[in-house]
Amino acid sequence: MLVAIIQILNILLNIIWWIIIVQAILSWLIAFNVINTYNDFVRNVLVALDRITTPIYRPIRKIMPDLGALDLSPLVVLLAIYIIQQVILPQIYLAVA
Repeated sequence: MLVAIIQILNILLNIIWWIIIVQAILSWLIAFNVINTYNDFVRNVLVALDRITTPIYRPIRKIMPDLGALDLSPLVVLLAIYIIQQVILPQIYLAVA
């Protein structure tokens, strides 16, 4: 049972990983005027991604110093996800199996 929970957690972490990557790419495309936010679909995707990631970023943004326009909280979250997937989950899996 615990192995299934670990696998589900790993899948959820992969989904969050890709959501953060897509959000970063979209923000770069908007910053360089490749796509614009006047398109309803683009605006809806951005709002949805922002609503998904804001609760994840909020605690990190409280701790990290303000660097102006540079937001490193997605990088911190991606690093934390990597550590969880590569270090913590395999140890739990080995302890259970």
